This record gives sequence, structure tokens and C-alpha cells, in this order.
Amino acid sequence: MLPLVAIVGRPNVGKSTLVNRVAAQITAIVHEEPGVTRDRNYIQTDWGGKNFTLIDTGGLNLESPALAQKKESLDKMVAKQALLAVEEADAVIFVVDGSLGVLPGDLEIAQVLRSSKKPVLLVVNKIDDVTHGLKKFDFYRLGLGEPLEISALHGLEIGELLDKLISLFPTEEVEAKQAPVEASIAIVGRPNVGKSTLVNQILGEERAIVDEQAGTTRDTIDTFFHYKNKRFCLIDTAGLKRRSQISKDIDYYGFVRTMRALDRADVALVVLDVREELAKQDLRIVQFAAERGAATIILPNKIDLLEENRIPRIILEIEDKMDFLRYIPVHPISAVTGKGVLEIFSLVEKVVTEYKRRISTAKLNGFVQNLKEKGHLPSKKGKLLNVFYATQIRTSPPTFVFFVNRPEIVEPSYIRYLKQNLRKYFGFTGTPLRIYVRKRSSKKTGGQS
Repeated sequence: MLPLVAIVGRPNVGKSTLVNRVAAQITAIVHEEPGVTRDRNYIQTDWGGKNFTLIDTGGLNLESPALAQKKESLDKMVAKQALLAVEEADAVIFVVDGSLGVLPGDLEIAQVLRSSKKPVLLVVNKIDDVTHGLKKFDFYRLGLGEPLEISALHGLEIGELLDKLISLFPTEEVEAKQAPVEASIAIVGRPNVGKSTLVNQILGEERAIVDEQAGTTRDTIDTFFHYKNKRFCLIDTAGLKRRSQISKDIDYYGFVRTMRALDRADVALVVLDVREELAKQDLRIVQFAAERGAATIILPNKIDLLEENRIPRIILEIEDKMDFLRYIPVHPISAVTGKGVLEIFSLVEKVVTEYKRRISTAKLNGFVQNLKEKGHLPSKKGKLLNVFYATQIRTSPPTFVFFVNRPEIVEPSYIRYLKQNLRKYFGFTGTPLRIYVRKRSSKKTGGQS
């Protein structure tokens, strides 16, 4: 396994900014509102030829009154996630705010870290100019060795920090070669439908925070796991609100991250709440997944709260309202009890096979000939469309080019007709299809997808 490095500290000290600086990409949401990062977020990166994994965590607010007064407060669960990250880490980066000096919360965290016996780098962040030069000496009283002054925002002393960090790793490090990922699976849906509960049920541990408060997951969270000797990447995402409900920058960032998660996912598991009527937003989320090229499985969740005889009726209602998406499997589950959860992976393997499927040009030409024999070819102003041949240009999702005499005749309705017939002919369960039409001479092109 790669060395694990947990980044911890009070809320709003710049942990996520540091993660972004180290990983050299925008992977964690950065915002002035304290407490944006809540779950553990794993990011693989490298320095000086050493590969390692950063664990970005929520702000540790150990002195919060909520921790003392409420047994299962959100603050307490965020703290639990951060402390779990420390427990599993090989090294810890403790970030403090150099512009504020030592605060009571820093002393509480330092005490926890000293008792953990883990190697700790004390990092004094927000040292953005020379006037802060003497600030670090106040932090010696945390008892964690020499403080290292940095500015995560401006990239100051990040190289020195990383040099010190990799020196903490075992000298005889053997990095195991990771198995290839069979599929990346994004779990998406409206807020509070049970996405994080499903993640925990799949992983068999509390890797993601579960809370009754809608919108607990804001960042996308990647977790790698094995099932039947195959390696998968599970992506937990923020709940997708209607655009009219996106009132904060944080909500918008969460929306953008979910869209990016769908861009890199092979499969989207769209979670619904069976207690609620199918909403337009549910349909939009399924469409988002298809438009961004992810295979899709619909998971009506919380069936443990329904009478058994109502479940088949609900499935029929979903299929009826999503008639234009009949190719998508609908599989009812209970994320809380685990009912139906294991069967998800049989469906995932099935749709991934279809998602990565390639059809030979010979078989596609047989399909084209069959279309011609049916005679369903559009015309416009007396000009008849002629389809000469078709070829598949890529997989994931399956993408086809149809070479025709007059691309301008092709309307969106005919693209839908081609997709329906490709599914009848070849299957493609759960996967979107992309179709382009081009003039055979290649001098003039057109198309729709």
C-alpha cells in the first residue's frame, strides 16, 4: 500500500488549499465558510519519486460545545472521520493558522496527535509576508517539534514541506502495484436519498458520514475497494439540487464536482427515495449521467420502509415515467438493511460489459442493410436519405458514425430511431449511445449525439 498522509487541523486553517497545492490540481473545495470538507477524501500524488496518498479531512473542532452536548452531532461525526484518518495514516500534517496564533482548539488537537505516536509535521500556514516571521515560535508550545512556516495559497515553502514529509516514510518502502480499476462508479441523486448510507453498506465501514441533515456530502469522495477479485473506484457525490435551490457557492461547487464525477465515471448509480414521488430532478439526474457518457443503473432506495407488495408497482411507475430511458435497469434496494445491495455488482458488471462493447463493421453493415429493407428512411423536400454504412469509432460509451448522402436531412427523431434499433439489434443495456452522421465524401459533415 502507498503511504497514507492525513492532513488535520481546525476548520478554515487552509487544509484543502494545501491539498490542492500538493496535488497540483483542484481536488478539494476551497471556500471561506468553515467546515467545507467533512468526509475523508483520498488523493494520490507524488514527490521526489515517492508516491503517497493524502487524506484530506474535515476540521477538527474538539472544543466545540456541540461535541459535549449532543451525542451524535455533525461536529462529532466530522471529528470522528478526522481521527479515523489519523489512526490509519503513516504520517500526519497538522495545519495551524499562523495569522491567529495558538488557539485552544490547536492545543486539544496537539494532545490527541502526541498520544497517537504517529510522525507529525507541524505546519504553520498563512505566513504570507515577512511580518509574520516570528509567529511560528508561539507554536513550539504545542510540543510537536519545529514548526514549518508555509503559505499554501502562494506556494511558499511547499517543497521543503514535502521533502520533510517523504523523509518520514519507511526507507525500505515497497510500493505494491495496484490492480487496474474494473470500473469507476459514481453514486448520485438528490440530497438525503441515502447515497452515503449506500457507500457505507458497500464498504462495510463508516467511510462516509451519514446524517439526517440533507446535503452532508459536499465534495466527491473516491474510495477503492475489491469485489470478487476485481478493483473498483466508488465515488460518493454531493446531492444534486434543482438549479433554483442552488443558493450558495458551496452548493454550486458541489454541483460542478458531481458533474465532473459523472465525466470520469463508467457507471452512475442513481439513488431514489421510494417514499417520494419521482421528481423532475430525478429525471434530470438520469439525463445528466447519460449526457456525460456514463452507463446508468437506477436504485430505488429505502424499500425497507414499504410493504413488500408495493415494490413491483413502484418499479413499474418508474419505468413508465422514464419510458424514454427503458434501457436503464431499475433495481430496488435498502441501503440501511443491505437488501439488494450485493446484487448491484452483477448489474454493474453487466452494464460495464455493454459500455465497453465493440461491434464489428461487418455486423453494423448488416444492421444498416436491415434498416434499408424496413424502408424507414427520412426525406426532405423530395430528397431521400441513403445510409451507406456505419462504423464504431469508440467505446465507453459506444459511439457510432453513420455515413450518409445528405446529413442535413437527419433530424433528432431519426437519431433516436437509430438508437432504439441498435438496442433491439445488439442490446446495450444500461449504456448511453452516441451517434454521428457524416457525408460519405467527408467534405461536408453533420451530426447529433
